[in-house]
Amino acid sequence: MTAPLYLVAPGALDGLAAGASLPLDGDEGRHAATVRRTRAGEEVLVADGAGVLARCLVEGVAPARLTLRVQHLHRTPAASPPLVLVQALAKGGRDELAVETATELGVDAVVPWQAARSVVVWSGERGERSRRKWEATVRAAAKQSRRARLPEVRPAVTTAELAGAASGAGTVLVLHEEARQALAALPLPPEGTPGELWVVVGPEGGIAPGELDALAAAGAVPVRLGPHVLRSSSAGAAALAVLATRLDRWG
Repeated sequence: MTAPLYLVAPGALDGLAAGASLPLDGDEGRHAATVRRTRAGEEVLVADGAGVLARCLVEGVAPARLTLRVQHLHRTPAASPPLVLVQALAKGGRDELAVETATELGVDAVVPWQAARSVVVWSGERGERSRRKWEATVRAAAKQSRRARLPEVRPAVTTAELAGAASGAGTVLVLHEEARQALAALPLPPEGTPGELWVVVGPEGGIAPGELDALAAAGAVPVRLGPHVLRSSSAGAAALAVLATRLDRWG
């Protein structure tokens, strides 16, 4: 079984080398020591969320702290092009499920989208609480999937803001069941191309025609996944799996 992963602050692993001592305290240390009941001699992974991963052996255990010995350090470079999921807000926690699965599949950033047909509305303090919940979802999914890099949770956008950002984003793909272009056959930008690769997923009620027109006018490309209509919670994950394979991220 793969060793559990714990997250520390970005930069906390800078300057370390094999053989160095590393304390794990705070919430992560407490969870490791009291919830998982980690014992001396076990192996754990520690990541800083910015690409540095340390494989460690546990040397000592206190009620809310582990003392670790670094065995190996690995640095994961940032992906190019970065994959960004623009996920429409959806009811019943389907948007959170989409974000969780996308994180496990390797997405580099997620953007909450207040689409015209989104039943859920983010505003004021409720919106900020919901965004923090997405951040917690991303963090938990990154730990579960042993990721050294945490995906960024960006501020929520309206359709007008999304269309404005799309014009300078790079390659923007909008999943739509009536699109003529298949995602599996779409030419993709080669590795190292400036800009990002966005996947835009609508809400349960679908993307409104005016929204699709606005995004297409900004340079977005409507694409379809296949013959079936997927839910908002699964469409993005399916698209990311196709893109990860085609970009050789899983090679």
